[in-house]
Amino acid sequence: MFTALLDTCVLWPSLQRDFLLSLAVEGMYRPVWSSVILEELEYEEAAKLISRGETEDAARGRARRLIDVMAGAFTDALVSGWEPLEGTYGLPDPNDEHVVAAAFVANAGVIVTHNVKDFPCGKVPGHIEVLEPHEFAFNTVALSPTRALGAVDAIVDRSGRRGGPLTVSAILDKLETRYGMERVVELLRQASA
Repeated sequence: MFTALLDTCVLWPSLQRDFLLSLAVEGMYRPVWSSVILEELEYEEAAKLISRGETEDAARGRARRLIDVMAGAFTDALVSGWEPLEGTYGLPDPNDEHVVAAAFVANAGVIVTHNVKDFPCGKVPGHIEVLEPHEFAFNTVALSPTRALGAVDAIVDRSGRRGGPLTVSAILDKLETRYGMERVVELLRQASA
C-alpha cells in the first residue's frame, strides 16, 4: 500500500485531518507520522481549544484523546528509528528534519505538508515527493472517487457531536472553500452524480 507521511500542519485543521485520515481508513493509502509530529499536534490542538474558550485541563484532555484515537486507529503509523537520520538532510528549517527522516525510514512515497518550500528539491531523498494536502488528496481521490465518497460518508456519520450533523454537500463545500480542494470536490461531486 502507498505510504504518506502527514506533517503536523495538515493534521491540525480538524476537517482536513478527518478527510485525509478517512481516505486512509478506506484503504486508499497508509498514513505515517513521527512522535514529534504527534507531540506538535497535541500541543497545537490544545492551544486551539483553549483559544476557543475551553479550560486548559479540558483542552489538554481532548488533545490527548485525539492522539490516542489516531494511534488506536492507525496502529502501524508511528515511525520509529528515524532519530539517527535527523539533521542529515540540510533543510532550511532544522526543525523539519524529523519529517524527512521519518518519511525515509517509513519508505513513504510522499510528504504531505503546507510547507512545501521548507523541503527543497535536492534536500529530500529522490523517491519522496512533497505535496500540498489538496494535491495529495486529488491524486488519492482520483484513484477511486467512488471509494473516496466512503470517506466523506464516514465524516457525515461522525458529525453532529458538537453542533448539528453535517451533510455531504456541507463537507464538500468546506473542503472546497476552506482547504482549497476544488479539484478534489469536483471529482467527488462527479462520482456522486
